[in-house]
Amino acid sequence: MESAQPDPLVRPISSQFPPTVPPGSRPAHGEGGALDRPGFAWAVFEWARNPYYILIVIYVFAPYFARDIIGADLLASGALDDLDPETALATANAQGQATIASVTKWAGMIAALTAPFLGAALDRGGRLKPVLAVALTTIAVSSSLLWFAMPGGQGLPIPAIMALLVIAYVAFTYSEVTHNAMLSVSGRPDRLSMISGLGLGLGNLAATLIFVGLVVLFVLPALTGWPFAAPLFGVDIDEFEHMRLAGPICGVWLALFSIYFFRHAKDPGVPGASWRRALLDGARSVLRTLSEAAKYRELMKFLVARMFYADAMAALLALGAVYVALFLGWGFLEMLCYAIFASACAFCGGLLGGWLDTRIGVKRALVVEIAAMMLALSAQLSITRDSLGFGLIENYTVWDGLAFQTLSDVVYLSLISVVAVAATASLSSSRSMLVTLAPPGRSGEFFGLYAIAGTITVWMGPLLVQYFTLWFTDQRIGMASISILFLIGLTMLLFVRMPERGGATA
Repeated sequence: MESAQPDPLVRPISSQFPPTVPPGSRPAHGEGGALDRPGFAWAVFEWARNPYYILIVIYVFAPYFARDIIGADLLASGALDDLDPETALATANAQGQATIASVTKWAGMIAALTAPFLGAALDRGGRLKPVLAVALTTIAVSSSLLWFAMPGGQGLPIPAIMALLVIAYVAFTYSEVTHNAMLSVSGRPDRLSMISGLGLGLGNLAATLIFVGLVVLFVLPALTGWPFAAPLFGVDIDEFEHMRLAGPICGVWLALFSIYFFRHAKDPGVPGASWRRALLDGARSVLRTLSEAAKYRELMKFLVARMFYADAMAALLALGAVYVALFLGWGFLEMLCYAIFASACAFCGGLLGGWLDTRIGVKRALVVEIAAMMLALSAQLSITRDSLGFGLIENYTVWDGLAFQTLSDVVYLSLISVVAVAATASLSSSRSMLVTLAPPGRSGEFFGLYAIAGTITVWMGPLLVQYFTLWFTDQRIGMASISILFLIGLTMLLFVRMPERGGATA
């Protein structure tokens, strides 16, 4: 049973794991808290970088690429003319989704096979900021070039667009591993959870501000003539420029707001250390770690648990939009509002994760967060256009505004807030739990394995949804299958024993 005392990264664990780097070669921890300069600079990194993932990978560019480039070009080519319009559209949409899945698959495979070795090298090599500079430059350039992704064969060819997305995705993963390896020196051990949570919160807040800017400056003027008579800066909605513009905006945002991080974040790397030797030693260490997993039993149990609940969470976030569009008929404006609302709630979730870790302990915080997502999923599946609570409450119109007119709409939107808060909080708590369990001086290596746990089984959630939907011919049962992964991950998490003060375990 885990102790009721707060346990966020505060217990020394050197008694359990001997350090593999010479004592004194790197600082064991930093000073200060989330609002002190090193901790705040670490958090600002996610304010700069995370909008790329939220806008490009999730809400704006990926759906545009799948629907308006891949799908639309296939329909325009005449290859589906022998099909009826409904079947042709379904086939085109499926091809768009398959293309996005292919991008994610290749990027995930590359990251999964290389990130652990990078992480291990980061524990042994020189300065980490130059590594981050390369990764961030790659993301910024790739993101900016997405402006030239246009339908109808204009601009970049489809293979080039896919290559940019793969390259940026891998660079994003590398930047995450490197950034996470700097967490332990960004503040006092008992403040790292708050620093981690602040970073996630700021990342989602930044995305929210960009979403609001896209809506107010471009979308609303085009749809309603308010607050401007037409989209500003000559942006043409019919040419999808408001979606393509997300790429350059994220690239410039990343370059601009990374400056504070590079000036003030604390770099644990050793000046002059050999990266060649670090890569070789790191690779040997990763292979040794995998072959001696029994020595890190609790940490490995956590990584396997995370593999399941993180995959369930990813499937819930990705397929939830498809579900709500199908069952509640939400349009483009409603989906944009959904993205803004979810990102704003995720900001609160990042802060909640750090606070909850300090109040009840990182493991219990994770249990609460996973349980909240499971309960929210169950409530979401009870909602249709006609009723709520699996038919117990009849749906009705609550107002005649532009969006979210029915009780089902309003209740589903409120449940999205629960998912967004709990999901982001779980990211913060998971990161904190890894730092708590990792051997001293080897957090980078284990963050590499952490990255594998988040990518190697990314296919499980969609696979379950697909087969359960086919077996039962019911979309809701298909979505409900995600709970299986949540339940497996939660059960395994309950058996992870956390280190206690003085070397005892719980």
